[in-house]
Amino acid sequence: IQQQITANTTLTMGYVGNHGYQELVGVDANEPFPVVCPASPCPATYPSNFPAGIAGTPVPAGTYYVPNSTKANPAINNTWTYFSEGDSSYNALQVDLNHRFSKDFSIRGVYTWSKTIDDGSSLNATTSGGEPALVSNPFDLRADRGLANFDVRNVVAVNASYALPFGPGKHFQTAASGLVNSLVGGWTINSIVALQGGFPFTPQLSYNPSNNGDTRNPVRPFVNPAFTGPIILGNPNQWFNPAAFLAPPNASGFYGNLGRDTLTGPGLATWDLSFHKDTRIRERLNLQLRAEIFNLLNRANFNTPNAVVFTPTGVSPTAGVITSTATTSRQIQFGLKLLW
Repeated sequence: IQQQITANTTLTMGYVGNHGYQELVGVDANEPFPVVCPASPCPATYPSNFPAGIAGTPVPAGTYYVPNSTKANPAINNTWTYFSEGDSSYNALQVDLNHRFSKDFSIRGVYTWSKTIDDGSSLNATTSGGEPALVSNPFDLRADRGLANFDVRNVVAVNASYALPFGPGKHFQTAASGLVNSLVGGWTINSIVALQGGFPFTPQLSYNPSNNGDTRNPVRPFVNPAFTGPIILGNPNQWFNPAAFLAPPNASGFYGNLGRDTLTGPGLATWDLSFHKDTRIRERLNLQLRAEIFNLLNRANFNTPNAVVFTPTGVSPTAGVITSTATTSRQIQFGLKLLW
């Protein structure tokens, strides 16, 4: 839908959606065959064999791996196999407000509100971001259905350009010539502001207590039903509260019940500003001076936090810690161009 607001201003709104199917996901195709509890040979204490805080609470039917169970094919080790069984969806509202250049000024703002859901967003560990690269449970792909690790709920970008009203034909200094016109005329200011939400990530263990025989793929923890208060603390020294989760007992045979990509990392905000001055030397010869400032406010845009909550010895001391930034600090550069 597009609507003209003024002679030079338009508002456009639209919906974009797509559905992907038979997408590639990474799977360990040689795990032992589990039993879905409660059933034999599940532990007699099921579900009271879970950590303190979970014992006695209702637990849905879950995949259980019997200790020392044999792989599906005992002649080979674990595999990293690509199966065409992934599914994804994307839905977005897009808004575009555009004021075309008039009276030496133009501005355009775009906004996207979207949501992306899939069963797995990466094919290997180097592209997995803050989530396990392999499907956690190859016998229950739906258990990995959640936000894509590249999902960003809100994105805003605004750019503007303004030719300063100085010099011949402008509002001020219209009679300027010679050196005066060379100093005050031909100036333009450009600005870009970008804002966006954070990327999802998956709290996880540094080890695998599920007995499925695959030590490469981290397991998600349990949600702590006794936890109260905010999970997201928003501090780069501890972005989320590890007390919101519980680790499955070692060699318990169970996966945790936390969903994939359930937490969101820091957002991003930058403001870039530039000035440039055009000076005509001859009819076909122009000189342009540029000054550009990136991340004008010198804002620290943090990366996704460390997602490992538990190690075999307990809570990880680096759980939720952020050690890097997604953008550079303030950068200033100058340029001189000769155009002919």
